[in-house]
Amino acid sequence: MTEQLLTRQESAFTWLDITSPTVAELQAVAAQYDLPDSLVRDCLEPTHLPKFEATHGLSFVILRVFNPPKTNEADTIQELSTKIAVFYAADYLITVHRLPHPVLNDLKRVARAPGQECNSPAEIAFHLVRYALSSYMQPALTLTRELDDYEAEIFLKQEVPNALQGLYFLKRKASAAKQLLLLTRDILTMLRRQLATATTDDTLLQDTQDLQVKVETMYQQLDGGATNLMNLYLSLSSQRTNEAMRVLTVFSAFFLPLTFIAGIYGMNFNYMPELTWKLGYPVSILSMVLISVGIYVWFKRKGWI
Repeated sequence: MTEQLLTRQESAFTWLDITSPTVAELQAVAAQYDLPDSLVRDCLEPTHLPKFEATHGLSFVILRVFNPPKTNEADTIQELSTKIAVFYAADYLITVHRLPHPVLNDLKRVARAPGQECNSPAEIAFHLVRYALSSYMQPALTLTRELDDYEAEIFLKQEVPNALQGLYFLKRKASAAKQLLLLTRDILTMLRRQLATATTDDTLLQDTQDLQVKVETMYQQLDGGATNLMNLYLSLSSQRTNEAMRVLTVFSAFFLPLTFIAGIYGMNFNYMPELTWKLGYPVSILSMVLISVGIYVWFKRKGWI
């Protein structure tokens, strides 16, 4: 679907918005505006990463806007984000996207008042970058709460929960978002250079830069925190396994000499003098008790129990 959001009668440039285009529709628009084939191919690729490219007065931007995943196991870039492609020159702007989303709808209302905030296609592209960055904020807060919950479960519960799989998917999400934000940083830098000589509000430029740093830092901390928590989880699991093995070893040490004594006197040879000894049984039991007490005292002094 093709919609003209701004015309030359309303503004100094036209804005063409294309939703879920076919190859033929996009090629027709490319022929009308003389768009390079290489950029059109990039626009059609659903898994393309964020990029900025400028050639012969035409600028091309690909953004990835965070898209809430359908399942908790979703961890790829395509599952976590949706793509917006932007072609713009001095007198026109073309946005291409497959799915409608609130980020673009909000920007349409802003663009209908170009005298206030959007005086050029580059400014609209800058607002798109800002909204794309904002889309990562709430998911970062959600992942932070999930990470805190995992940390509380691992450290406060007596038994180590089965949290490794959940931590793995959380780390994958944080890593994918971090990669997208690193690439978006370059786009923001190029747009700021384009708008440096324009009448764009410097506060807006700085606020957007601060937003990018904030969101990127949050995902870096999430990625590092998930990695550290996975390592701690494995260490705690190994430690508690070692504790269980230590308990079993202590019990084995108690019963080993007792089993030895019982085995000796269970052989029933004819010429074993103790077999006919009246005090043989109580002496054997007493020996087992003394050996057990001796092993307990020795383990206690060593700090093993």
